[in-house]
Amino acid sequence: MFLSVFDIFKIGIGPSSSHTMGPMVAAARFLDDLRGGVEKIPGAGELHGLGASLHGSLAFTGKGHATDRAVILGLCGLMPDTLDPDRAEEIEAGVRETGLVRPEGLVPLHFDPDKDLVFDYGPPLPGHANGLILSAYDRAGNVWHRQTYYSVGGGFVVTEAELAGAGNGGQAAAVAVPYPFRTAADMLRMGRESGRTIAQMKRANEQAVYGASLDQRLDRIWQVMTDCIQRGLTQDGILPGGLNVRRRARHIHDQLQAERGRNLNQPHQANDWMSVYAMAVNEENAAGGCVVTSPTNGAAGVVPAVARYYLDHCVGARPDGVRDLLLVASAIGGIIKHNASISGAEVGCQGEVGSASAMAAAGLCAVLGGTNEQIENAAEIALEHHLGMTCDPAAGLVQVPCIERNALGAIKAVSAASLALRGDGTHFMPLDNCIRVMRDTGRDMDVKYKETSQGGIAVNLPEC
Repeated sequence: MFLSVFDIFKIGIGPSSSHTMGPMVAAARFLDDLRGGVEKIPGAGELHGLGASLHGSLAFTGKGHATDRAVILGLCGLMPDTLDPDRAEEIEAGVRETGLVRPEGLVPLHFDPDKDLVFDYGPPLPGHANGLILSAYDRAGNVWHRQTYYSVGGGFVVTEAELAGAGNGGQAAAVAVPYPFRTAADMLRMGRESGRTIAQMKRANEQAVYGASLDQRLDRIWQVMTDCIQRGLTQDGILPGGLNVRRRARHIHDQLQAERGRNLNQPHQANDWMSVYAMAVNEENAAGGCVVTSPTNGAAGVVPAVARYYLDHCVGARPDGVRDLLLVASAIGGIIKHNASISGAEVGCQGEVGSASAMAAAGLCAVLGGTNEQIENAAEIALEHHLGMTCDPAAGLVQVPCIERNALGAIKAVSAASLALRGDGTHFMPLDNCIRVMRDTGRDMDVKYKETSQGGIAVNLPEC
């Protein structure tokens, strides 16, 4: 089983990897089908127009997550990793005004979002809570081509056939790597047998695919994370969406900067630094800015915040240590995705912020000198103490409680790494068991707590 570090950490746009990036990717894939000469359904005439229907969580929280905009942009042929977020609103407005999309390599196609983009609030599609159906029609309305997609978390997208044919979303690449661990137990065993650290094993796996370009690619991921933090620390104002949530990262950062060098600082101020880094990222995500899935957009602030904390606050930190932090974090994220889920619509926020916290804890433990066993322990501690966390975003927006939740996820990650480093790696609950508990808890969780905004915080808002 091989999930690359660049599968876990993907450059994209906010506010959601599953509800924004995923549908955009699905729409772009659908266009590729049309360009690639897929056989039209017998009886259909010339290709004329497009349609889309959103199901399950994509319908219930699609407006708040800008899923409609994502589909529109995807049908224009745009992709999350190259789209200029500042142009998204303009492009959407143009489609709504003309009722046409003009993807490269195809004739202009009719698509009126008010009529041709349907939010279906009935039962979800059978494969996953995040389902969408894309259709192409001839002028008479006959179906020319149709495909069902599932956005399975973290920007991963699979067709109905792919989901049925390759467990866990069909995302395990068929690549021969030297250390093909599928579980944490496999990872620890391979480490003992080879004498290698988790970072070294993960690096060897990635080099089998990316060769000498690996470090350059890792540095690019970290640069985008860093840029996102810096943008978030310089912006203020009200976040879009109607909740009137005010950005706070800049104000908190200004306070922390002013307090530097004073002798009366509280010892827990380090938590405020971690929090402000995480909040800066997730405020940018909520505004539709450029972020890196870590492993999702809703949890995008945790790993960057802990990495920034490592560089700015930890004794002996090395700039190139971030590469190892990302490699180890992605190893844990891959294990969680393969054996459970990173989708809030499938298992709640334990699968998003919980997974991110486990990833960050493992990465930090590694760069602070932890053994493989301590690293696995750190990930388990962080994940265990997010078990049962619901995904109940107010108004379907990735703002309340998501922004602060990333801050607390980062704090838990650092605490988990520190606790693990104080031990020898032996502990009661193996990480694999904890992942299994997270998966089973998510299956038992009521759907109203799984990114539908039908329960919890989402329905207990102030009435003023």
